[in-house]
Amino acid sequence: MHEIGIVKSMCKTVLDYARENNVTHVGEIVCEIGELSLVIPEYVEELYPTVVAGTELADTKLIIQVIPGMAECDDCDEIFNVIENKGYCPNCGSFDKSVLSGLDFNIKEIHVPE
Repeated sequence: MHEIGIVKSMCKTVLDYARENNVTHVGEIVCEIGELSLVIPEYVEELYPTVVAGTELADTKLIIQVIPGMAECDDCDEIFNVIENKGYCPNCGSFDKSVLSGLDFNIKEIHVPE
């Protein structure tokens, strides 16, 4: 389960940002997890409270936005969801594609209460 390392790294990034910018409290962290990123959103959500326990992020809410894994068929230019179509173009059946989205794990926003 590599998600624990990813969650720890995310928390370190947020805490470093908060310290560098004199932010004393973070209310929410919004993360984008791509369907094709090999990071399982449910595991991130499950691990988060344990990772932040006893830190400055202990009462921070984690919001996860799943980004669809979209691709363009190299043969017919159809744009399709890779997961829903098991990697095959629904138009021509080709497996040749260029991934357009869904590979990343990003910290999209850090919400700071006023």
